[in-house]
Amino acid sequence: MHPLTVTWAPHQTTDVGRRNFYRWLDMGFDNILVTPNPKVHRLLTRLAFLKLLHPFQPFILGQRTLAPKIAAAHNIDLVVFGEDDAEYEGETGWQTRHEFTQDMHIGGVHERELMSLYGLTAHDLDIYRPPLSWVWGSEDLSTKTIALGHYLRWDPQSAYYYAVEHAGFEANELRTEGTYSKYNSIDDRMDPLHYYTMYTKFGIGRASHDASQEIRNGYLTREEGVALVHKYDAEPPRNESVNFYCDYMGLQPGEFWDTIARFKKAYPVVR
Repeated sequence: MHPLTVTWAPHQTTDVGRRNFYRWLDMGFDNILVTPNPKVHRLLTRLAFLKLLHPFQPFILGQRTLAPKIAAAHNIDLVVFGEDDAEYEGETGWQTRHEFTQDMHIGGVHERELMSLYGLTAHDLDIYRPPLSWVWGSEDLSTKTIALGHYLRWDPQSAYYYAVEHAGFEANELRTEGTYSKYNSIDDRMDPLHYYTMYTKFGIGRASHDASQEIRNGYLTREEGVALVHKYDAEPPRNESVNFYCDYMGLQPGEFWDTIARFKKAYPVVR
């Protein structure tokens, strides 16, 4: 195969993420990197944080829909994503079950209000729209989308060692906030906030993600995983990180923590 790789840019790329990205391309891949309008993306991220406590929602829209749109533009009939979300949480099969509607909401705001209240244009929002073939009721099945994890055993730790050996992949020097690992999803400075808000709403944090995978794959015992979850899952972001999040979304620290508190719930202790 001679794949065309497609990348939806992080909110703000980390230094290690940038180095790993170019090492990956240097293995011999063509790539299309798409960066959404930063001003628009910051606004949508802010709205998604304040209204849904889901600051990654605009990013995920692009992450999921960009490759099929690029494929359609280049008459490519197969798109291969990585792991399925069900490897971590949620339902399986979003790559093949497309149930989008004509109306679009981002950050809990309908597209009409995004244009009338926030000054965005239809052009500003087009990059977040799904391909027409993904809209509910469409008969266009010209591009097939699959998850590689449905065909190959999805093991993040093995993938990490493979990337180190074959592409010189570089892990962080320090562990990631909210977990014990140093190599998972380290290319975006906003990434730890996504997991912290998920813990705030659902009681499932980044350490739970990592530990549950490694327990299933035989790298940790359940007792070891539970201990790591107790130690790291509820870890709040460092002041430096909070300052970055606030600067990115145009918030004051008090507004940031008030929003966290508004969505916070109490959860039973993991045993």
